[in-house]
Amino acid sequence: MKKKYIYLIVIFLIGASFVTYERILNNGFINCDDDQYITENLHIQSGINSESVKWAFTTTHFSYWHPLTWLSHMLDWSLFGANASGHHLVSLILHIGAAVFLFLFLNKTTNSLWPSAFAAAFFALHPLRVESVAWAAERKDVLCMFFGMASLYAYAFYTENSKPFRYLLCLTLFALALMSKQMMVTLPFVLMLLDYWPLKRWQKASDVQGKGFISAKKLLWEKIPFICLAIAASVLIFWTQNKGGMIVSMKELPLISRFTNIIISYAAYLGELFYPINLAVFYPYASFIPSWKVFISGMILIVITLVVIDYVRKLPFLFVGWFWYMGTMIPLIGLIQTGAQAMADRHTYLPSIGIAMMLAWGIPSLIQNEATRKKILFPATMVLLIIMSGLTWKQCGYWKNSVMVFHHALQVTENNYLAHGNLAAALLADGKNEEAIDHYKKAVLIKPNSATPYDLLGNAYTKLGQYPLAIDNYNKAILLKPDYANAYSNRGTAYSGLGRKERAIEDYTQAIRLQPDYADAYYNRGTTYFESGQYQKAAQDYDETIRIKPDYIRAYYNRGVVNSKLGRYQTAITDYSEAIHLKPDYAEAYNNRGAVYLDLGNKEPGCRDAQKACELGNCKVLEIAQNNGDCR
Repeated sequence: MKKKYIYLIVIFLIGASFVTYERILNNGFINCDDDQYITENLHIQSGINSESVKWAFTTTHFSYWHPLTWLSHMLDWSLFGANASGHHLVSLILHIGAAVFLFLFLNKTTNSLWPSAFAAAFFALHPLRVESVAWAAERKDVLCMFFGMASLYAYAFYTENSKPFRYLLCLTLFALALMSKQMMVTLPFVLMLLDYWPLKRWQKASDVQGKGFISAKKLLWEKIPFICLAIAASVLIFWTQNKGGMIVSMKELPLISRFTNIIISYAAYLGELFYPINLAVFYPYASFIPSWKVFISGMILIVITLVVIDYVRKLPFLFVGWFWYMGTMIPLIGLIQTGAQAMADRHTYLPSIGIAMMLAWGIPSLIQNEATRKKILFPATMVLLIIMSGLTWKQCGYWKNSVMVFHHALQVTENNYLAHGNLAAALLADGKNEEAIDHYKKAVLIKPNSATPYDLLGNAYTKLGQYPLAIDNYNKAILLKPDYANAYSNRGTAYSGLGRKERAIEDYTQAIRLQPDYADAYYNRGTTYFESGQYQKAAQDYDETIRIKPDYIRAYYNRGVVNSKLGRYQTAITDYSEAIHLKPDYAEAYNNRGAVYLDLGNKEPGCRDAQKACELGNCKVLEIAQNNGDCR
């Protein structure tokens, strides 16, 4: 009978999750991270091959090392291309898989069917899950959680029978989780908590007369490989984030501000778990936090901690659940701050399971009478899950596109400069220029002492061809941050737009001086040299661009044009061929390569390239060749 209920609960988790999240299947990509991870990432769009697999395992692109995440995006692109629905579907399936593994683990280790079902459903259907599931770039979250929960389920089997294969399976799944995202580094700590409850392995160890200490030591020793992997992953993520400039310095965010935000965030996440409204894609740091708010938040955390410690023997699930929440949040809480967010919904993905466990076993323990418990808990649980599902369904709708998700963020948060900036970028892409400029200006008003909003406003003016206004904003950015390489490079582009080539070259050179691996600055300077007729210098800058960024398509194409000008025809053909290899629908590259072939008298490949370019929408070379009688 119980087996039948297990199947029904699994079916319920799958069905309820699909109904709750079905709106995301009609959502698109957004202009925050999705471009870096998917829509503008040529390695992802090349699919799974030897080169892309090598890249996945060796790159620290976007300041992460997560090869399995890259491989999953490659597979998605191979299957669905630019159709966002397929990408979202895979993320949803992985999330559901994680919820099912969580249910199976809890049920197996506690032998408590309905509390296990509630904990898994609370995890699966909660509105705080939307960011991890609906945001395509957060594939790393759901993939990591899938392997992490699978590792827990494998651990349950290992504790039942300590066979080496079961241990290795658990360890391997943990490694796969870390290769998806390093947020699972706290799993060894979680395993130690679970050894106390529900597995009761510490109790069993102490029950072994005369061998309690040895058995306890064994429990710790078996975690050593897990701890080693966690330490290695922690060192790796710190190195990649630091290398990518993602770690916020103590000067930018002092230690006292971090601790204040940590206390507030721990309490705020609890609040969102019980009252999940006004959720947003980005929460900026508050300019001022009242001391009373910090005090109350701190007291809430202290009181809960003291209570669960006091009841550790009588109600061990409260102790385990609370310290699961507190402990798994540590890598994400902001002591080592990466990014500009004060907190993020996705950070609750793993920690929220601890609170779900506290509720699932804690609430029934408050009702002593079994008959009363059965009458109250089932309908109350269903009402709660329906409310949560409704809120989650509504939240999924805000993620339809960039305009909606950032517009919603502005409605539910204050002084959200990032939301203004990303909404402005989306509006600019839609041709709503005045609205876009207005939002960029609001971002500047919110962060008048920050260089980035001025730089972004300058970029908007550059895109609109309003170069003097762009230069004025770049000047302000540079005044605030004299080592801001981006602003120098962008100002160079504005000067180039005004025809002031020498001044543009000066700015590009300064950007390169400040950031020697700045591929865009080399590319832009190379283009300016080319437009000035300095072909040799242009070729050298394109060489550097390609050295720094081997997949820079336009650099290959432009270098091909330069080599053609310099009479290096075979080298030009090689460059155009590489551009085509990276972008198979590159009509201009086919056209130019065809033109070089025809100039060299190689009519067959020349006409073939001209025909291909025409099929892709550019018939210029083919028409000339046909008029000259070179092609049919």
